[in-house]
Amino acid sequence: MKNQNILKDKSYLFAVRIVKFYKFLKDDKKEFILSKQVLRSGTSIGAMVEEALQGESKMDFIHKLSIANKEANETRYWIRLLKDTDFIDEKLSQSLIFDLEELIKLLVSIIKTTKNSVAK
Repeated sequence: MKNQNILKDKSYLFAVRIVKFYKFLKDDKKEFILSKQVLRSGTSIGAMVEEALQGESKMDFIHKLSIANKEANETRYWIRLLKDTDFIDEKLSQSLIFDLEELIKLLVSIIKTTKNSVAK
């Protein structure tokens, strides 16, 4: 049976969604600046999760997940900015932010749990 990692799977699926979102912004909305920012930060979340899973130590694991959390918060900022500048509507913004909030909750929980296990 395949070993499942919810954070790994969700962050990858979010990255796929962000790539499609980038294409929509670029092709349909003709937005070329903010779209690159959201593409970079939104796909970095999953990349950092992958790196964390190959971490050399628990501290390395925590560090990489902390970077993923920062990228998730940055992505949320770009999505809010795209909504507030009328590139995307409220419904799309809420949907993307809902997925981000789920990732952020997972990241924060895993970081806290791992920090507690290191402190013992």
